[in-house]
Amino acid sequence: MREILGRRRRLLSKRNDGRPELISAALTFAAEWKWPVLPGVAPDPQGRARCGCPDPECTVPGAHPFDPGLLAATTDERMVRWWWTNRPTAPIVLATGGKAPCAVSLPALAASRALTALDQQGMRLGPVVATPHRWAILVAPYSMEQLGELLYAKDYVPGSLRFHGEGGYITLPPSETGHGRIGWERAPLPGSAAPWVPDVEAVVDAVVEALTRTGVSAPEL
Repeated sequence: MREILGRRRRLLSKRNDGRPELISAALTFAAEWKWPVLPGVAPDPQGRARCGCPDPECTVPGAHPFDPGLLAATTDERMVRWWWTNRPTAPIVLATGGKAPCAVSLPALAASRALTALDQQGMRLGPVVATPHRWAILVAPYSMEQLGELLYAKDYVPGSLRFHGEGGYITLPPSETGHGRIGWERAPLPGSAAPWVPDVEAVVDAVVEALTRTGVSAPEL
């Protein structure tokens, strides 16, 4: 078992085209960390800004589930290996909620400034996923009731904040989408165990305070 885990970690760090192999990353997420994943629809090969799904005006090209649907997300190693053996360039989609991490996302510029402010405050964060337009802070699973109570208690919540909970999803590194490459702004620490993530309440409180104190305008994106 130790030899297998070591081999997977080596595969995850191995670079062929400048990024870790998708199948190795998908296996790490699913088999080691127990995060349910599935392959996303790929960008249209005729134009990467377009999506391979039937919607000609898709706003998240190559960054969402399609076939199979979100409910097919799994931690089963054999299924994950089969998917990415047959679709080696497919983006990796994480089904958020349940026992898997959820996420809070906001526009990239506002997120960058908010994270700087949180670092200065000594706020501990887990992994942060970065796309060209938005960053997603991974948080512990939460219920819709818990989120509703949290938001209701606040005087102000930026409209650009998005919450990826039960029934939602985010795309994980090292996926390539129609909007560009997905990477880690804060990478998980090395190891076979799933990375630690903070509670959603702590993250929302800290992000809202940071955006307010720094006067950051977070436009809708």
